[in-house]
Order: sequence, then C-alpha cells, then structure tokens
Amino acid sequence: MSIATGSNQVKYDWKAQRERSAFLAIEDGTILPANSIGAARDGVGEVVFNTGMTGYQEILSDPSYSGQFVTMTYPEIGNTGINTEDMESRQFFANGFIVHNHNDASNWRSEGGLTSHLVDANIPALAGVDTRFLTAKIRNEGTLKAYMSITGEVSEAEAIKRATEWEGLDNQDYAARVTCDEPFVWDADGRATQSYGFEGELPDADMHVVAFDFGVKWNILRSLRRSGMKVTVVPARTSAEDVLALKPDGIFLSNGPADPQAVSYAVEAARALIGKAPIMGICLGHQILGLATGAERVRLKFGHHGCNHPVKDLSTGKVEITSQNHNFAIDLTTIDSDKVEITHINLNDQTVEGLAHKREPMFCVQYHPEACPGPHDPYYLFARFRELIKNA
Repeated sequence: MSIATGSNQVKYDWKAQRERSAFLAIEDGTILPANSIGAARDGVGEVVFNTGMTGYQEILSDPSYSGQFVTMTYPEIGNTGINTEDMESRQFFANGFIVHNHNDASNWRSEGGLTSHLVDANIPALAGVDTRFLTAKIRNEGTLKAYMSITGEVSEAEAIKRATEWEGLDNQDYAARVTCDEPFVWDADGRATQSYGFEGELPDADMHVVAFDFGVKWNILRSLRRSGMKVTVVPARTSAEDVLALKPDGIFLSNGPADPQAVSYAVEAARALIGKAPIMGICLGHQILGLATGAERVRLKFGHHGCNHPVKDLSTGKVEITSQNHNFAIDLTTIDSDKVEITHINLNDQTVEGLAHKREPMFCVQYHPEACPGPHDPYYLFARFRELIKNA
C-alpha cells in the first residue's frame, strides 16, 4: 500500500510496522516499542504531553517546542493532514513526535499527509506507543529526557545512556536557535493576515510595534496586525538601544522555547526597556519580563502543554480557557509586590499566569491569547495592548 502525499510517496510496510522495530528509550531505563512514521534518524529530546485533541500541525510548527518530543494524548492523530494556512512558523521545530495511532489524511483542507511532512522536515516520529502509559508516567514522575531510536543502529542500553547524558533544556538558550536572522516587517501588504480566516477589512496600521522574536508564532503577529499595528520583528539578541532607535509605539516580547534564565541578554534588554514604551509579553516573553522585574523562574514538574488550561483574571473574576506551552514559570514567592502585581493565576496548580507593572505600562501573560490551536477566550489582550499604547 502506498499513499501519494506532499513531495514524496510514503510506502507503508505493514509487516515491518507489526514488528515495531523503533523504540523510545527514557532516561530511567524504560523502553517503549514503536513504529517509525517520520524521518529516518535518531534523536534526543525532552518528553512532554499535549492534551489537545487536534492542532498537531500548529504544535509541530511552534518554535516553543524546540528541544521537545511532543506526545499527543488524543489517540488518533493525522486525519486532518497538513496545509499551508495552519503553519505557525517557517518550519517544524519539535525534536520529535509521538502518537498512539497514526491515520492517513482525509480532510478537504489537507495538502499532504503528516508522515511526508515529518520526513521532509527531518523530524523523527513514533506511532504505536502506549501514550496513556507515557502520559501518566510524565505526570507522576515529571518531565523526562529520552532517545528516539529509528535507525536500529543503537542498542537499548546505549540509547538510555545517550538520553541520560543529554544536557536537556535547563540553562539552554534555544531562543537563539529559532529566532530570525534579520529584522523584517511582518506582512507589510496585509495579504497573509487577511487570507488566514479573517473576515472584514484589515484596519490601518496606525501604531508601530517592535516584536522580539524568541520563537514567535505567526498568529501572534497576525493578531497584532489585526489590532491596527505595524509590526517590525527583530532577532532575539537585539539590544534595547537598537529597539528604541526604531521609534516604536509599543514593544512586544514573544513566546519561545526552553529556559528563560538562559536568555540573559533578553532579560537585560527588557529591564532597560521597561518605562521607555508600553510593553506586552507572551509565554517566554512573560518569563523574561518577570525576571527583568526581579523575580526568579521555577521549573514545573511536567509543564503546561495543551488547549484546555483554566486561568482566572483576578481583576474581573472571569475564567478563561487557554492554550499553553511552557516548562518553566515565574516563582510566585520571588515577585516584588511593590513593583509588580499578579493579574492571572492557573486554576489547576495556582501558578502565575499574568503580571502587570504597578507604575509603568507593562503587562504579560504566560498563556497564548492568539490560540492556534486553542480557544479564543483571551484574545481581548491584544486590544488591551492597543489601549495601553494609546493611553501612554
């Protein structure tokens, strides 16, 4: 049996799949047999689980997943295929992908199958994994390092050794690996923003925002542009002086992968920019602003990854269902309450989900108001950013 998808033809050898020649080796010695459905190469990564029922393309193309093996808890993955509009960046960034049952694409929007795109992106992936067991293991024991064996060139013992010896994501600067190379203006003619499920006329861009790219998702940029903002995107290591030279009305700090403590240059820039222009941050940008105001970061046991995390807005009492992806958070006990107030909390574990400066025009959230995938409950935050700029 063969399926023509994308730029190549993927041939399935059902006998080889039944033999389950690939495997996932976890640092604690656990071996999970599996079938390869991606690139023919081995790799290391930090295993996390995502509770979304769909949205796997947006997850794979979210730069925040760089360094991670994403395990989908929903058991059936692949039926919606892959299409150009649902990409959240220029390529797939996850280190690997793990599913229980892989399905062939069967959707009117599909432009190709998941497997062919994983192969083209050189991303290893496993199917046939007991994802319920793996999810429960991570939930109970915490995030784990692992080695994905696809080629058969590495023994189980060696794979466990490589997983154990891998440096992991703590104190690792992944933002520098995924950021853009040069500054650019996002969607200057508005065509991409309008074509992506947008109804009505695109408003004039009467405000100029400079956005740090620590691994920014495209729907964040679309959302800013739809809110009437011209967006200049700059690389992660851009200095505060260079940002201010662009004369922005507002400054945005994006999402991104790995450990905020490792991007000390961004924390330094954020500290210098607070008070110079209105600032908004999302995810890693939230953590960077937290560190810039004197707080510390803490690693979560297994992180927040999914589309169904309840967050409470402390100013209104309203609860939002949010999309999240982060392994680190701002340590509640280290926040300078004279300078910063907590605006949002996670109702599952009471972790910090939002901060606002008490004297300067600055706010940030840990979750993703732009969705893709996920609910649109917090989309109002982009309007709040516009108001912050307008009233500055």
